[in-house]
Amino acid sequence: MANESSTTEDTIRRSSGPGQATVETRTASASAAVAFEAEWESACESALRGMDLTTSPDLLLVFIDSRYAEHYAEIIQRLRGSTGARHLIGASGQSVIGSSLEAEEGSAIAILGFSLPGAEFTPLAIDPESMTDDVFEPIQDGPEVWLMFSNPFTVMTDRLVGHLQQLRPEIVLLGGMASSHQQQAGCGVFIDDQALSSGAVMMGLTGVSVRPIVAQGAEPLGQPWIVTDCENNTVKTLGSRPALEVLQETLMELDDETRDRAARNLLVGLAMNEYKETHERGDFLIRNVMGADRESGIVAINPIPRVGQTFQFQFRDAQAADDDLRTRLSDLRDTLAQDEEVLGALLCSCNGRGRGLFGEPDHDAAALSEIFGPVPTAGFFCNGEIGPVGGENYLHGFTASIAVLTSES
Repeated sequence: MANESSTTEDTIRRSSGPGQATVETRTASASAAVAFEAEWESACESALRGMDLTTSPDLLLVFIDSRYAEHYAEIIQRLRGSTGARHLIGASGQSVIGSSLEAEEGSAIAILGFSLPGAEFTPLAIDPESMTDDVFEPIQDGPEVWLMFSNPFTVMTDRLVGHLQQLRPEIVLLGGMASSHQQQAGCGVFIDDQALSSGAVMMGLTGVSVRPIVAQGAEPLGQPWIVTDCENNTVKTLGSRPALEVLQETLMELDDETRDRAARNLLVGLAMNEYKETHERGDFLIRNVMGADRESGIVAINPIPRVGQTFQFQFRDAQAADDDLRTRLSDLRDTLAQDEEVLGALLCSCNGRGRGLFGEPDHDAAALSEIFGPVPTAGFFCNGEIGPVGGENYLHGFTASIAVLTSES
């Protein structure tokens, strides 16, 4: 296994190969590991051996392949007990993600521990059967940044995210919906010592810098239009013209190669900021086209549009997704202060990405490492991703939602 290291006066970075990396600074540290084993006990022990446990983590992120579904509770108790972690949060996945590595083949566990002196944490479990106002009090009066994982078969995550956004508009939510090889049967979310088969879990973070990235990976087509007539989730007219006519014209104006790419992955974008003079990639909330009616010229989409909203057709493919992710990672890197070090990252990638989209393994995790270096990373392939676009939180699809934790060196 290859080894890499670099040292500065303020920071030490260590990487023992794909799936394992460690960053330490004078005030905070992070360490991550991925373990591939057939049995859960061996996977736990292997993951623990890959961690730097010189200091017990204040926060441990744990992502467990759903092939271990019968042992979720035992796994998180073993990992929390052995690391001495103050708090734990995580979810199940069809596959898990580590440093430079996406474990799409074989059962695995990914863990990421943060030692964050001075930070405070607010754990919260949300029971879908009792979502009263009292449940959300810690969010109203607590941290602005929350990690969030949900079981999509037991809670309407998009409505929950919308409710939290309305409850506290300045909140930042980052995470995703649990996934499983067995659909609902293997879905789980984890908080401290609890492995839950329903609801959602959240961890509020105070006293630590969290930089969000949401890479939607969509490319705008043609020009923006104004919705001039719509009903429910159907767009009747764009710029007072039938929506289907506008779509057909947009596609015909493309070169053959782009038209072929777009036709297979057609999407729509609804502008987040109506007051921008120009709208570019990343300025839209991306959603699916559900269908169209040739006779009426109506186009059906899965969000609810409104009259006066800026609307632009989009498409997604591997090239667009790669470009968008690398652009957003580079933009964040370039905005870091001179004394700001990246400690580690939570990477929630759609289960529609990975090898199936890019045709190669480890794409999103490798891109993150290429831009930031060997950053301790953990995450999973989601049923949907949670993150902010245009200052508001949404549930996304086909995206990569990333929480980058930083510290002053």
